[in-house]
Amino acid sequence: YITQIEEMGRNIVLSRRKLLEQEREKTRKDFLDALSTGMVLSGTVTRLMPYGVFVELIPGIEGMVHISELSWSRLNEPSESVHAGDSIQVKVLSIDSEKGPGSEKISLSVKQLLDDPWENVSDRIIEGDIVNGHVKRCTHFGAFVEIEPGIEGLVHISEMSYIKRVLKPEDIVSPGDEVAVMVKSLDLEKRRVSLSIRDAEGDPWQAVSEKYKVGQVVSGTIEKAENFGYFIALEPGITGLLPQSKIGQSAEQVAISKLKTGDAIEVTIENVDRQKRRITLTPGDVAEQGEWRQFRPAESSTMGELGQKLKKALADSKKK
Repeated sequence: YITQIEEMGRNIVLSRRKLLEQEREKTRKDFLDALSTGMVLSGTVTRLMPYGVFVELIPGIEGMVHISELSWSRLNEPSESVHAGDSIQVKVLSIDSEKGPGSEKISLSVKQLLDDPWENVSDRIIEGDIVNGHVKRCTHFGAFVEIEPGIEGLVHISEMSYIKRVLKPEDIVSPGDEVAVMVKSLDLEKRRVSLSIRDAEGDPWQAVSEKYKVGQVVSGTIEKAENFGYFIALEPGITGLLPQSKIGQSAEQVAISKLKTGDAIEVTIENVDRQKRRITLTPGDVAEQGEWRQFRPAESSTMGELGQKLKKALADSKKK
């Protein structure tokens, strides 16, 4: 490109850069004139930012893919999906050129070129299914678990364990953990999945009636002491109540009152209510005392009859 002519043409100044700039500007203008929303383009990732990535579409023109448009899966940072130098395909979402040439903002998407995971999800995921997933994040009310790319469900804190009381989700899981969950419900309209860790593991109370019978003597561990009695752990997830009134009937009342949390104790099953998840217990010797009391009336009755016979015999002898 001739930029200057001096000395009647004997001194001519040329510029290669000027020519390239003009060609680049023409290419840029032609590209922008042809650019429209919905177009699918190829580009190169140039920069990663916390909020997204910049993609060079042609030399001198970049667009941005927001982090939410990189994948159907929830990402903590763009590097979980792409890296600088990657060649990717993108879809044009919008073009903002209100500020004039050279200041265009082009919004792009990667995930819009991928199949929506929620399409036909009911064909793949059914309520009652037990599936594996990865914990994505924890909140004060539960944990979000991704069971398929782009399909996240909530495990509410109340659905984390049958075995122990959970005060915070981190007591059970951490982001990145692989867990088995049961699909409790699937709301296609709101794109929500309710999950349960405890149901995937199994409810220990389901078989409690078969394992614990009235009158059965079992060993347990004191889990908690209250004014009204002791909570006794019979096994993980199964806790019974030993009422204070029952302790008072025991010959071992003093010894029992000295027990502390974690101490072992022998108890007898008095009642099992699987529906209400309650087991009532008595000290081991109270049941034996009950059996003895049941036996005594029969003994008293027999002795009473014998006494009457003796009394009658004495009366008859006096008459004679």
